[in-house]
This record gives sequence, C-alpha cells and structure tokens, in this order.
Amino acid sequence: MESIRYAVIGGSGLYNMPELTNITTLDLETPFGKPSDLITIGSLAGVRVAFLPRHGRGHIYMPSEVPYRANIFALKLLGVTHIIAVSACGSLKEELAPGHIVVPDQLYDNTRLDRGRTFFGNGLVAHVGVADPFCPDLSRVIAEGTREAGGVVHEGGTFVTVEGPRFSTRAESEVFRRLGFSIIGMTTSPEAFLAREAEMCYAVMAHVTDYDVWHQSAEAVSAEMVFKQFHANIGLAQRAIRNIVERLARDMPPCTCQDALSNALATARERVTPEALSRLAPIIGKYFSTADR
Repeated sequence: MESIRYAVIGGSGLYNMPELTNITTLDLETPFGKPSDLITIGSLAGVRVAFLPRHGRGHIYMPSEVPYRANIFALKLLGVTHIIAVSACGSLKEELAPGHIVVPDQLYDNTRLDRGRTFFGNGLVAHVGVADPFCPDLSRVIAEGTREAGGVVHEGGTFVTVEGPRFSTRAESEVFRRLGFSIIGMTTSPEAFLAREAEMCYAVMAHVTDYDVWHQSAEAVSAEMVFKQFHANIGLAQRAIRNIVERLARDMPPCTCQDALSNALATARERVTPEALSRLAPIIGKYFSTADR
C-alpha cells in the first residue's frame, strides 16, 4: 500500500471533491473489524489524502455503532499521521451561530455505551495522556485554512460528546450550558482518544448546524435542520480541506502526539504476549525490537 500522511474523517460530500484526482479505493481489514466503508484516496493540491466516511456511505451507522477502532487502525495501516475530523455540532453559546466553524481545544465524554474506547487490553495495558485531546498545531492549521476559505472560525471551547442517536432534552441542554460547554455532538469520543493511542495528530473542524434545544427564539434541533446546514457548508469544508492539506504538506513538523505512548505502556515487557504484539504492531511496533516478538 502507498503511504498516506493525511486523512479526513467526515461525511460523503468530502470525498466527492471536484479537485480530487487520481482516485483509488481500499477495502481494508483490521484486528478490530472493517472500517465504516471503503477508504477513498486521491490527490488534492498535489498531496495524497485519504477520506473515510465516518457513518458509511448512505449514513448507515448510528453514532454508537461506528467502528471507531477499525477506522483509526485502518488509517494507521496507511501511515496516516494527521487526521482532520469534520463534524456537525450543536451550539451551546449564543455567539457560536449556525454556519460558523468551531475548532475546539477540549473534549468531555458523556457517552455511556462501550464504543470501543481503547486499542489496549488482552495482554497489554497502556495509560495514555489526553489532558489536551486535540493536537494544538493541527488545530491552528485547521483554523487558519478554514478562515482563509471564508469561514467564520472560533478557536477553543469544549466539545461534549453525547450518546445519541436522539437529540438532547431542554434540561440536558441547559445542564451542558451551565457546565460551560461550547458545542455538542455524538462522535468525537472515542475517536479523538483512539487517535492519540495510535500516536496520530487529531483535530476537529466542527460545523455549527443549530442551537441544540436551549435557544428560546430558535427552532429546536432536528435531523432535517442538521443535514440542511451541514450540506450548505460542504463547499466551505472542501475549500478549507484543500488549504489545510497544502499547509500541512508545506510545513508541519512532528509534535508530541506522535510519541504519546513513549511513557504510557504499563505492562512489563516480558509479560506482553506475542498475540498482543502482533495485533497492535502498527501502533506499538516502534517500542519493541524483533527479539521481543
């Protein structure tokens, strides 16, 4: 397989970019099953980029059903080092209006089901630091590239992930507002945490589609509202991704995200099973010699 450094996880409109050329698709298998769909690889501004539809083509996976581990692992197999996550979100603050873009710097996981929260276990334990769950360098590039594309961009803020697939009650929305959260969505956890375990830079371009249900003068969020606003922003997202990829390819030095496991592996080396080493080789291989295997 060719090595791809940059990937986009998002909706179907993103991999249908008119500027994308030399397109191929890959059907990958991972120790955690198949990813959400075929991975589309194409050339954008002279750079090879991978595109993965988070919910599958035709939106077939609920937020709690998305195969997050398989998605991230498949991108790791390709050699991806930077993931641009494109998401729809609800706003919990007046100034974050529908149509605006938020590049958050914090994440609160309010999900309840086991979505596959870690690659580790079954013979190998790791405790990965996620105090700052989004790569600050990649977040800056996303903000700059989106602003250059004509978007109204807000940098910083906390993204709360809820279980879904339902939207919030007014009481829940008010609680999230009182806790100081900025935006609300259904898929950023555990995606961001898995990317950190895989030592990949990860940041979010969050498209505000609605005011959730707290805003008294605005219509309560609905699926129709979310899809309508997100599709209206597809052109902006496509222009922004081109800008972001160009910036990354031009000047993006390695950061600490790519050494996230350096002090995180807790299992004694002699107790790590050959099966665990084999299963997680793309993620942990650089920390173990051939003799360890």
